[in-house]
Amino acid sequence: MPAIELQPFLHDARLSVAAPSFCASRPDGRIAEGADGFYHGDRRFLSRLEADVAGIAGAPVAASHGEDGQLSFVTVLRGLAERTADPATTLERRRDLRPGHLVERFTVRNAGGLTARLRLDIRAASDFAAMDTVKAGGTGAPLKPTAVGGDALRWSSGPLTAVLTTTPAPDHLDPTTGTLGFEVELAPGESWQAVLECTAEHHDGDLFPAPPADTTPWNTPAVTGREHDLGPWLARSDHDLRGLLLTDPLHPGDTFLGAGAPWFLTLFGRDSLWAARMLLPLGTELAAGTLRTLARRQGRTVDPATEEQPGKILHEVRRDEQHLDTGSQLPPCYYGTADATPLWLTLLHDAWRWGMPENEVEELLPHAEAALGWLETYADADGDGFLEYADSTGRGLSNQGWKDSSDSIRFRDGRIADAPIALSEVQAYAHEAAHAAAALLDAFGRPGAERWRQWAQRLRERFRARFWTEDEHGRYPVVALDRDKRRVDSVASNMGHLLGTGLLSTEEAALVARRLTAPGMDSGFGLRTLDAGAAGFNPLGYHTGSVWPHDSAVAVHGLARAGLHEAAAPLATGLVRAAAAFDHRLPELFAGYPRAQYARPVPYPASCRPQAWAAAAAVLVLQSLLGLQADAPNRRLRVRGEVPAGYESLRITGLTVAGLPIEVTTDHSGAVDLRAPHGFTVTVDH
Repeated sequence: MPAIELQPFLHDARLSVAAPSFCASRPDGRIAEGADGFYHGDRRFLSRLEADVAGIAGAPVAASHGEDGQLSFVTVLRGLAERTADPATTLERRRDLRPGHLVERFTVRNAGGLTARLRLDIRAASDFAAMDTVKAGGTGAPLKPTAVGGDALRWSSGPLTAVLTTTPAPDHLDPTTGTLGFEVELAPGESWQAVLECTAEHHDGDLFPAPPADTTPWNTPAVTGREHDLGPWLARSDHDLRGLLLTDPLHPGDTFLGAGAPWFLTLFGRDSLWAARMLLPLGTELAAGTLRTLARRQGRTVDPATEEQPGKILHEVRRDEQHLDTGSQLPPCYYGTADATPLWLTLLHDAWRWGMPENEVEELLPHAEAALGWLETYADADGDGFLEYADSTGRGLSNQGWKDSSDSIRFRDGRIADAPIALSEVQAYAHEAAHAAAALLDAFGRPGAERWRQWAQRLRERFRARFWTEDEHGRYPVVALDRDKRRVDSVASNMGHLLGTGLLSTEEAALVARRLTAPGMDSGFGLRTLDAGAAGFNPLGYHTGSVWPHDSAVAVHGLARAGLHEAAAPLATGLVRAAAAFDHRLPELFAGYPRAQYARPVPYPASCRPQAWAAAAAVLVLQSLLGLQADAPNRRLRVRGEVPAGYESLRITGLTVAGLPIEVTTDHSGAVDLRAPHGFTVTVDH
């Protein structure tokens, strides 16, 4: 049996991001192995940056993440300048990351009573490995640097150049080994510092450049009052999302969120759309930029090689073809997604409801009509009335919903479903998108609204007839229909995405809520992607038992929209609890072990962090707890009269509608007071 390629683990790595750059290192700061490196634009510009003191054993003792994104590491140099058992000399390493620039400050401090004499060797290497190579467990061929003057090393390969400069100049420079050596002598109480800066350059320019410094297309949220983990989660998420911001080179004023670091730091249709939608209570500028960036790349022709079709919204964009460890080969601009197009329509509608300027909405309506054309003409390939997908190339993604791993859509007995596959949540997205588009068409005086409402109603009726099944616990919607239109009968988190879309009746929503809150689905830290009783369940399975924060937050929001607040509250609290355990930086996913077994969530070792929709989930959970809904065109807001227990005595700022501030407070009893902008009517749901 051939050995599989092992994806590098990241769970113990120290990660920092300044899109399109990213840095990963060991817990002590070393860039040394696996996925470690300084990356820019999906290429690894430094594969090694290690510091050693000749003849001295180092003992890492501390690492911290500063509020401004800096990482700091402290290592004790054991036995150096010591008179007693107390450590005397330390090596401190401080990391600052900016787009295209990595700065490392090495500081040696002597707090002992003797003079410290040492040689500090810093070893650097570059392989310019592509991200898909690293993700598959591979490396690039090591490159030999050249010395530049007496204080720099330079690596080059084709359009890629990395330059590492040092201040002060090293006492020894050996380009054959990439070593910069410093002779250091410190009297008691003295310190010494060297600053290394690596500059990454792609001579063809960045695929998606960084925005100008301090650009943030949303308001900064804050939760104050009594101490609560929701506040730090929002603050950390806000910082991480800033690091994921990218711009459209076709219109640099438009920003969007890269999906996540390290593996997905680029434009993703589904991920970027969901993250922008989650952040709508903080402003509409990000949503507008995301919508326009994707609209510029909306499908115009039929191209089987890329799965492009007229009106279709793309899946992802890379500079180069992607070679995945599953054997898939994705073209640089790939359209293999069933859900991005309806999600684009829904985001346009929701952004309008939150106050996106009407002229900006109207400019995008031709793209909305093209997206509707795709739903009608191409999304239902076999004419059965459902949206389905199948990889037509033999090299693309075999699954094209958000659970896009090859083993994610399976029957209860563990069998993998065969394509074409009609996912339950894609039908819900399409139903919601049709109603959303109808509202936009009506509001802007364009024809076709009633036809799309009728289209949605027919889809709803077909869904009720074909997607529901029953077991010993009652009725529930299956995850999908397979190639032979059999019900793929797994109990899975996909059903949480049906809530609040209008697809379900009140009774059906209650049945879904009952399933989601059962012990097999609720881990205590969020929803499992697959019920623990299923034959294919694996708590460390990427989509077969793990917990995805965005997935849980979507279900929480859907439950709140359906008025099922009692079911939403414990799931929301589980996410807040998990965020605290991950130092308020929720990863892409984590293991689905029960909280009763492990008091802290178990990491999924290869998770991205930060991940855009995991970070943005903090805002969606806040919105759901408040029951906050906006109708800016009609100057209306809706809010719950009372928040769940545990969220009393809080003040929430940074929320906005139509560019105007909203402030919410909860008193000691949990009663909600919303201070709306002048001219807005507030409806309170009790």
